[in-house]
Amino acid sequence: MKRFFLLLLLALAPAALAQPVVIGAAVPRTGSLSATGADFARALELWRDEVNAAGGLLGRPVELALLDDRSEAFESPAHYRKLIEEHRADLLVGPVGSAATLGAAAMAERARRVLVNATGASRLVHRARGRYVFQVPAPYAAYGSGALEIARRQGLTRLFIAFRQDPQAKEMAAQAREEALKLGFQVEEPAAHAPGAEDFGPLVERARRLGAQAWIAFGQAAEAAEMVKSFRRLAFAPAMFLAQGAADPAFIGLVGQDAERVLGLAPYEARAATAGNAAFAAAFSKRWSAQPGLLAAQGYAAGLVLEAAVRRAGTLEQERLREAFHQLETATPLGPYKVDVNGVQLAARPAVVQIQRGRREIVWPDALATAQWQLPFPAWEGRTPLK
Repeated sequence: MKRFFLLLLLALAPAALAQPVVIGAAVPRTGSLSATGADFARALELWRDEVNAAGGLLGRPVELALLDDRSEAFESPAHYRKLIEEHRADLLVGPVGSAATLGAAAMAERARRVLVNATGASRLVHRARGRYVFQVPAPYAAYGSGALEIARRQGLTRLFIAFRQDPQAKEMAAQAREEALKLGFQVEEPAAHAPGAEDFGPLVERARRLGAQAWIAFGQAAEAAEMVKSFRRLAFAPAMFLAQGAADPAFIGLVGQDAERVLGLAPYEARAATAGNAAFAAAFSKRWSAQPGLLAAQGYAAGLVLEAAVRRAGTLEQERLREAFHQLETATPLGPYKVDVNGVQLAARPAVVQIQRGRREIVWPDALATAQWQLPFPAWEGRTPLK
């Protein structure tokens, strides 16, 4: 019997003594982003536990080193230096937000360490032609893709683009216009509005003068609601109305039945039929009694991409890992992963949703659609209340 237990201990010893693979990230445990940022850390923990239950990475257990960045983007470089130098992290996952990711990316490039950009959608993160940073979420430059595809397929040619005066919405609008011109649409410079704007009358009059057939707006739910109110007051109904913020669950509550047939943009939907999403959403909901949101999906997708690259490379050597990330094509709950030579995401795109009978339905891309889009956007005088 003693011999049996001795042999058993010897058999288990290599796994028990295996040096863990350390994955480092800075997450907002405290500060203004702590409430939403908590899901980012939870998703990473869920991914870690699933990987370890399946035998770890390269036969070694995965360990997370998560530092609290206190929701301060400017502290990001110091945190990632600490992860590299003190925690000896084998791989890095970027923090929450483009500003924080920009600092983390600079540190990773300087140290020649692979970093998975989990949330940084801004082109600024990848502007310096970095070699070690790889983007998982859809970039802001891709946010207009679905709107332009639907407008093209509807035969619409004259667009009006509006945006909230913030860096993210401005980048989305500028890239959407650039792509629209390449596709042959008629579109002027995007029209800016202040955050929290309530009167969109001047923009409506401008769109009317231009004969705009489609109104595409980048901003938040409250502004999308104010657009709807201005449209109704001025009896303005373009053939297609897409407002990014209309995908926010709060939007319907702000305008009620006037939300019908408004299109919105959703970088993540918990019920989308993307690869592995159903299992992820179920596991996340079971563990934390809440549906996963965008940050949760981004954290989990970052873990999946990291895992796939490590398995492809068969090593933690950084140069071989870098090549594996460049060559990798895989699927995540956020959508496909594929990057260009600068590590910029090429494949993932936000879904277009539409409010139909008080419910958000995915209408683009076709492979994820839960319903067909319903256009044109109806004239105000012809509407009937829903029953």
